Amino acid sequence: MTAALALCACATAPRNPLATWVPSENFDVRRPVVIVLHFTEQDSVQQSLDTLRSRNSGGRVSSHYLVGDDGRIYQLVSDRDRAWHAGAGRWGTITDLNSASIGIEIDNDGSEPYTEPQIAALLRLLDDLTTRLRIPKSQVIGHSDLAPTRKVDPGPHFPWQRLAEAGYGRFPQGALVDPPPGFDGWAAMAAFGYPLEDRAAALRAFRMRFRGRDDGANITPDLDAEDLRILYALSTKQ
Repeated sequence: MTAALALCACATAPRNPLATWVPSENFDVRRPVVIVLHFTEQDSVQQSLDTLRSRNSGGRVSSHYLVGDDGRIYQLVSDRDRAWHAGAGRWGTITDLNSASIGIEIDNDGSEPYTEPQIAALLRLLDDLTTRLRIPKSQVIGHSDLAPTRKVDPGPHFPWQRLAEAGYGRFPQGALVDPPPGFDGWAAMAAFGYPLEDRAAALRAFRMRFRGRDDGANITPDLDAEDLRILYALSTKQ
């Protein structure tokens, strides 16, 4: 019994054998500050549950939650632990998104609309996570936002405006207006959080989120008038 208790203590409070253990009560567990939304790009919840507990073609992968198309919510990783869902990427100044985020996979193959039970369940889950973990409601992003050169999920079918109307993420509110002369759209996009190392990829991700369209990998990195109106609204928090 003593040995078992010792093993349990080591599992919950690992100690460096090179140092003398002088415990302090002044510490906290990992505190996520972003929620990242994905689509599974698979055929069923069961297939995704299997993948998220084993590996896919690129190696081991996981997420904290999975939302089925019937609205059922599954948890696979504790909120306080680091899941492997975001990979390489950046959002604003955050470069290790796995360590700073909660990952939510949504059962969707990438080509179909999201279901009503699914979105209702997602909104309930976002309410719980932002309240309980004190994550800012504005900090709900897509996988494509942080990794535009690699990812397209949750894709152009995802209802970002509906989430924003419920208070999650950011989306322009009200009528859009033309920005003033000299407005720098790319600077506004960077300030919003997008990495701009590949501007074409960033613009593709931006349009999927805010215009519900996918212009493909060969998009020309030129901001049009509607892009600028959206970016101006986001930069002025309309």
